[in-house]
Amino acid sequence: MSHSYLADDDAGDDLEPIGTQAPVRVETLGTGAILRMVLTLCAFLALGFLTLPALADPLRLRGDVVARGDVLTLGELVDGASVEMAARPLFRAPALGATGTIQARRIADAISALGLGAVESGGRVQVAVQRAARRVGATEIEAALKRSLESAYGLDPRTLSVRLDGEGPVLLAPVDLNGQATALDVTFDPRSRRVAGLISLGERQASLRVSGLAVEMREVAVLVRTLNKGEAVAAADVAVERRPRDGAPPDAQASAAGAAGEVAQRTLAAGSVLRIGDTAPPDLVARGEPVTIVYETPGVSLSMRGQASESGRLGATVSVVNVASKKSLQAVVVGPGRVSVGPAAPIRQASASLDAPAR
Repeated sequence: MSHSYLADDDAGDDLEPIGTQAPVRVETLGTGAILRMVLTLCAFLALGFLTLPALADPLRLRGDVVARGDVLTLGELVDGASVEMAARPLFRAPALGATGTIQARRIADAISALGLGAVESGGRVQVAVQRAARRVGATEIEAALKRSLESAYGLDPRTLSVRLDGEGPVLLAPVDLNGQATALDVTFDPRSRRVAGLISLGERQASLRVSGLAVEMREVAVLVRTLNKGEAVAAADVAVERRPRDGAPPDAQASAAGAAGEVAQRTLAAGSVLRIGDTAPPDLVARGEPVTIVYETPGVSLSMRGQASESGRLGATVSVVNVASKKSLQAVVVGPGRVSVGPAAPIRQASASLDAPAR
């Protein structure tokens, strides 16, 4: 703005032109001032970058969580965290294999304490957290004990079954603890058959002490259904099971192959162990039924009608009657309703009285 100045009559000074301004004085900034300005600008920029992610991509609470480690990180609980902040531990995880909960407000408080602002909960009141674990069950434990019994005591693992004490012992280990379970410090009493040892994973990072009974087993044929006397045995009627050797009959059949196609010699209950003699090949000749008697020698083949005096299976020697001569002969069963007589003396006498070959 221009100013007009009136000169005093007694001063005797010249008047300055109206609107004339005093000259502007310019000073050069020092190095320290410039540095202070640069630092202030950087501070404002850094503050802007810290607040920008929260404004652009707010944190959102995840759903239920499966924890793989001892602690829960920010990234496991919320979406939208930076890479650096996602690795920040917030809560301790439950024990291996266990499940716990965290209230949503506690998560929000923990995040707020880090200066990351509010969290969108999506209406969740709490978050369930399950701790992941590798579960080494009875099957793996038994296998580890059997391997140790084989190497230390020379027992055949194929014929062993280890009945573990308790109700299904389970070794819980971190999911990243790989490798095969091993049995350490194993002891075995041959008289009582008791076995004990320490089941371990990775240099004893996870271990469980177990005990049980080592039982020798054998395979036996077991009937699936009840069979009446004389009933034929089908392959589907027999199953092969592993049973304790001490409790199995010494004459127990070891497979279904030997019994298939045979007939029960007595009533056999379902679930019973099939013993030798419980079944036998079926009779191919029945007592009182007609049979064909054959007589064969080199160059001679005769056949005649007969009647069986007794029943017999394949290969059995039975008594038959020649219908024409009414004589009794000893013959070998060679097929259904068919018997053979050889060139023995009684047979030769019988064959001489044959009326004619049967057609």
